[in-house]
Amino acid sequence: MSSTPDAVPSQPPSLPASLLRPVHGHHAFEACVEQLATAIRLGVYPLGSTLPPERDLAALLHVSRATLREAMAALRQAGLVATTRGRGGGTVVTLKPPTPSARAAARTTAAQRADWLDALTYRRIIECGAVTMLACSELSEEARERLLAAHHEVRAATRPAQYRQSDSRFHLTLAALTGSDRLIDAVTSVHATLHEMLLAIPQLPTNIAHSDAQHEAVVQAILDGRPDAARRAMEHHCDDTAALLRGLLT
Repeated sequence: MSSTPDAVPSQPPSLPASLLRPVHGHHAFEACVEQLATAIRLGVYPLGSTLPPERDLAALLHVSRATLREAMAALRQAGLVATTRGRGGGTVVTLKPPTPSARAAARTTAAQRADWLDALTYRRIIECGAVTMLACSELSEEARERLLAAHHEVRAATRPAQYRQSDSRFHLTLAALTGSDRLIDAVTSVHATLHEMLLAIPQLPTNIAHSDAQHEAVVQAILDGRPDAARRAMEHHCDDTAALLRGLLT
C-alpha cells in the first residue's frame, strides 16, 4: 500500500522580502526612501553590510531603476549608505549622519520619536481641513494676493534654509486665511516641530520638486473653489513629507 508523502512546507520569505513591499504611493520616491531607510535602521541590513543589487531592490519594491537610484542618492545624502564603484563595489550601510542636526536626531529618545510621529498625524488632519475650508470660501482679492505671494516666495527660494522658512510661511498663510486663531496656533506648533525634523535630513531635489507641484495644486484648487482637489493635494503633500521623515528619523 503506497503512502502519500507529507507536503513539504513552503519556505518563509526572507526578512528583506517581508519588509520591502511593492510601493503604492502617490509618489514612489518618498515611499521607496521610507522603506529602505526603515529596513536599514531596524537592522534588516546591518551596519557594514552590502545592500542587494539595484535590480533586486527595484523588483522587491516594484519601482523603476531610475526611481530606485533617486532613493539611493537620498540615502547617501542622509549618511545611511555609501556607494563604491568598480569590481567588488556596492552600496554599504554606514549609518553616519552627515550634520550635527542629523546626529542629534539619531540620539533622540523613544518619547521624542513618538511626539514627532504624533505631530505628523496632527498635521495631516489640521492642514487638510484648512485648505478644504479655504476652497469652500469666497476669498477676497487681498486674500488671494496673499496666497499667491506666499506661494511665489517658496518657488523662488534657492537655498535650503530659505526654502524651509518660505515653506513654513506658506503653510502659516493658509492657516491665517481661515481666520481661526486656534488653527493658526495649531499650525504654528506643528510646523515648529516639523522644522526641527527637516533640519535633521538633507534637502532632496526630487522631494522639493514634488512639494512644489503639490503647493501649486493646493493653491489652484483653492482659487478655483474645488475643496476635494485641495484636500487631496494637501494629503499627498503631508503624506510624502511624512514618509521621508518616518524613514529617515523615526
